[in-house]
This record gives sequence, C-alpha cells and structure tokens, in this order.
Amino acid sequence: MEKITCAAELKLVIQNLEFQQEVQGQLLKDHFFVTFESLKPINLIKNTLLEITSSPYLIDNMLGAIMGMVSGYISKKIAVGTSNSLIRKIIGSALQFGVTNFVAQHPDILKTIGNFIVDKFIHKKNGKQDLSNEEKIETT
Repeated sequence: MEKITCAAELKLVIQNLEFQQEVQGQLLKDHFFVTFESLKPINLIKNTLLEITSSPYLIDNMLGAIMGMVSGYISKKIAVGTSNSLIRKIIGSALQFGVTNFVAQHPDILKTIGNFIVDKFIHKKNGKQDLSNEEKIETT
C-alpha cells in the first residue's frame, strides 16, 4: 500500500475500505442465511433423501439388504413353520441369518437367476404362441 500524502487521498482510501467492508458484510450475511437455511431440520432431511435417491450404488445396496432380509425371513418361515420345537427355531434363526447375509452380499447372483427364470418363462410363452401362429398359417 502506498503512503498517503494528502487528505483527499485519505478520504478516497477510507471510502474504498468502507465500500469493501459493506460488500464483505453483505456477502457474510448472505452466506449466513444460506447456512442457516441448510441447517433447518426439514432441509437436512430433504437433502439426505435427495442424496439417497440420486446414488445408484446406495440404492443397489439397500435393495440387496432388503432382498436379503425378506428371503431370510421366508426361508425361516418355510423351515420352522408353526413348530414349537426350540431346536427347530434355533436352526431356523441360523438359516435366516445365513440366507440374509448371503443374499445381501451377493444380490447379483439372485438377479441373474431371476432373469434366467423370467427369460425361460417368457420364451416358452412366446415359443408356444409362435408355434400356434405357424400351425394356423400351414392349415390355411
């Protein structure tokens, strides 16, 4: 910064510094308002849900975990049924835990198996429909 030699230069420097202070004060107020708004509970929840729904990796993990829990529960219900046997209930809980962990860690295997089964059923239906259409053409 240069040395100030006269009163006019001093006034000019003071005006510049006051203007700079005013601008920085307004920026600080704006930044405070944005921070205050982002810390409101509703905005925190909204932003968290937005991040969850926009992350395909997280959605895949959640779907895998849900599929694991559901398949584990179903396997326990199939194994235990309405039995009152303590040993059967313990085995059912162990089975549920194992199936849940396996499915949650390897959801891609279940997706592949599911797609294979769906494709087989769809191709069978389409094959029968195509065959009946071919028979109709031959008979005419």
